[in-house]
Amino acid sequence: MKLIVGLGNPGKQYERTRHNAGYWCAQQIAGGCKAELRSEPKFHGWVASVRGTEMRILLPATYMNESGRAVVALASYYKIEPREMLVVHDELDLEPGTVRLKFGGGSSGHNGLKDIAGRLSSNEFWRLRIGIGHPRNNAASEQVVADYVLHAPSADERSLIDEAINRALAVWPLIAAGDTQAAMLKLHTKEAKPEQ
Repeated sequence: MKLIVGLGNPGKQYERTRHNAGYWCAQQIAGGCKAELRSEPKFHGWVASVRGTEMRILLPATYMNESGRAVVALASYYKIEPREMLVVHDELDLEPGTVRLKFGGGSSGHNGLKDIAGRLSSNEFWRLRIGIGHPRNNAASEQVVADYVLHAPSADERSLIDEAINRALAVWPLIAAGDTQAAMLKLHTKEAKPEQ
């Protein structure tokens, strides 16, 4: 992996919203690598270089639906191929507490993924999908998706999302080393519950 992209919206008003789960995770990856994110206007975002590697971490400073602008600017400058990228993002189709790694596929209506794939003319990049749940799964909720993703999760949901991010961080060394099969096996295997 040469480029890790955390998706989110810039600005204080969006900091705690579900749509920023990608930012949360990528910021922790940068912290774990002791890589400092700095504003890089020519790449339309905050960029960190991981010492001793060719890897860069990018948080686009554009709004979600223009994330591809930052990705393409950095990828073309450093000649990074789509298959060498990992995009970390919130995922409506997964419940809070769930995290999945996959290669390629559609955007499932996610505007950040859609813009990246469109501007790269390719969807052949890795995705780390952090579950935030879907408003339709809550019978009491009539919230529309756009409103749902731009609100903060409940304390319980945030705790589950943080657990999922911690699981992703636990397999991060495997992902960074390119051992995606081992990372997927660990992430996607349900842990056996201890016997009472």
